[in-house]
Amino acid sequence: MLITILLIAVTCAVSFTCFQNPALLDRLLLWPPAINRGEYHRLLTNAFVHADGQHLLFNMITLFFFGRAIEGFFELYIGVVGFLAFYLAAAVVSVLPSYLSHRQDQGYRSLGASGAVSAVLFVYILLAPWSTIYVFFFPIPAIVYAGLFTAYGMYAGRMGHDHINHSAHLWGAGFGIAFALAMEPRLGPLFINHLMSPRGGF
Repeated sequence: MLITILLIAVTCAVSFTCFQNPALLDRLLLWPPAINRGEYHRLLTNAFVHADGQHLLFNMITLFFFGRAIEGFFELYIGVVGFLAFYLAAAVVSVLPSYLSHRQDQGYRSLGASGAVSAVLFVYILLAPWSTIYVFFFPIPAIVYAGLFTAYGMYAGRMGHDHINHSAHLWGAGFGIAFALAMEPRLGPLFINHLMSPRGGF
């Protein structure tokens, strides 16, 4: 779980620094007009800054529990560096649709690791759909959570009233599943088998 801990440490360090330095935050978050001018780093750096401590804590707790669960799985196929590349790629891919749909929107901003973390979470769900996930201390099967997460993300994204980038969540989740299936195609049939005979666990 070396890479998971490293990602958490770097994200916390950058986010806490930006809490005290709004000017730095403005240079790292996703702001389409700046990307249009060539500041492409924002497609990645936005994943290392957060709006507040609660936003940061939720993402990092999720990354800790599910990142450490799947990092070893990725290491078997593409090594720890591959897992790092997967996470960073998920961070970029998850916000690309948001950037493209808001390219001319001067007022649009997005930040946070949620897209990349969603990719990690949904790989875990692909591997263990009947394992238990705790949502605000309430236990729920992972596959049920995935369905609710997706349905709510699509609904809330269309409403657009909560200032949360639901598009990044959904694209990150989709990227995670697609990447894992490309890396190990047998996961598809295994996932179906797990759904048909729930046993829980990882």
